[in-house]
Amino acid sequence: MISAWLVNLIFSLFFWQANWSAIINEVEIISPRPDTSKIKIEAQRSAVLLPQDRSFLFTKQADEVQPIASITKLMTALIFLDNNPGWEEIYQITPDDQISGGRLNLFLGEKIKVKDLFYTSLIASDNGATIALVHASGINEADFVKKMNERAKSLGLIKTSFVDPIGLSDNNVSTAREVALLAREALGRQEIRQATERQEYEFNTQEGRIKKIESTDYLLFDSAQNSFQVLGGKTGYTDRAGYCFVGLFNDPTGREIISVVLNSAGKNERFRESKSLINWVLDSYIWKP
Repeated sequence: MISAWLVNLIFSLFFWQANWSAIINEVEIISPRPDTSKIKIEAQRSAVLLPQDRSFLFTKQADEVQPIASITKLMTALIFLDNNPGWEEIYQITPDDQISGGRLNLFLGEKIKVKDLFYTSLIASDNGATIALVHASGINEADFVKKMNERAKSLGLIKTSFVDPIGLSDNNVSTAREVALLAREALGRQEIRQATERQEYEFNTQEGRIKKIESTDYLLFDSAQNSFQVLGGKTGYTDRAGYCFVGLFNDPTGREIISVVLNSAGKNERFRESKSLINWVLDSYIWKP
């Protein structure tokens, strides 16, 4: 005969297991299986990450490798911060900084503070400002890219690699999952977060010219009444990468969420799909106290 204490133990284990299946680390799910049929993402690849415990709440072809375009600049910013010559240092724009692609904000011969290069790179996704930032670090481009790949490896981003610090090459590749983890590292740095959360930025060159730049992250300008706050992010686009975006958000309780959309069909679609992902997460999950 099975004793009463053993029966109670079996029932306790059963119900503990049933309850455990509804919990992912610090996330408690409203139902054991969130209904993914309620979220339709047209972008080829996407992922949603809880950065505090590296839990993925949604993935779509998240381990497939593809070009990541200017999302590259998040890694560039990380490496630069390790080699920053000083925010108030002055850098003069040279012919080697004149990179085609995107809007040109800085011109040959202008003298710019390093901090202004950094903000222009991340806010406006300015290619010339980004390569100037690399040159201002005192490291040649080849060694800088080597450091980017070494950092990716140290972060466990085994499918991520770079051949340039800007993102123009389609050989700068990653996955939605690893982009989320890269953003977790980069947006965890106060300097990068403070830059990417800005709608606009204004500064003066040493010659007295006023420069006004605007963010490529259109969600910062979203006038809708959302149940989340946009804390910043990074856009990217090339023909092969498609329209890409990784964003950092928080919910009404302050919990942070990272959303990645890669190879979306259009400039605005990547933002709409990012909003859809965040809203789906907030509808599908509740957080443990």
